[in-house]
Amino acid sequence: MTAPVPRPPTPGPPTPAAEVVSAVLAHPAVARLDGGPFGTVASYLPGRRRILGVRIGVGDEPVEIAVVARLGTPLPQLAEELGAAVRGVLGSVAVEVTVSDVVPVVAAAPPPSPSPTGPDVAAVPRGRR
Repeated sequence: MTAPVPRPPTPGPPTPAAEVVSAVLAHPAVARLDGGPFGTVASYLPGRRRILGVRIGVGDEPVEIAVVARLGTPLPQLAEELGAAVRGVLGSVAVEVTVSDVVPVVAAAPPPSPSPTGPDVAAVPRGRR
């Protein structure tokens, strides 16, 4: 008798927290979401699912998001833009933005340029030409 193969949990219907995640990660200055200290910035969903980096407040509590930002956008501007993105999903809510860390922008390496003297010259050591 073989053991049953565990099935991955079904993602379920889209939740407000998942929609906020999509809106926040769409911002080019956001590298990733962050759960904050001890994973306290999180939304708990049915089926033991948890979304780190977004906490939907209850009642008058604000929506909390915690992000790791890429260098380049002033942090106050980033906070305003992320708050607007969250309000675009959830309507008129208070939003608290925490920037947990800042990382450099990783630029794509430029393609190698051809040698101006040709490929065979670079293979010959100096002094032996």
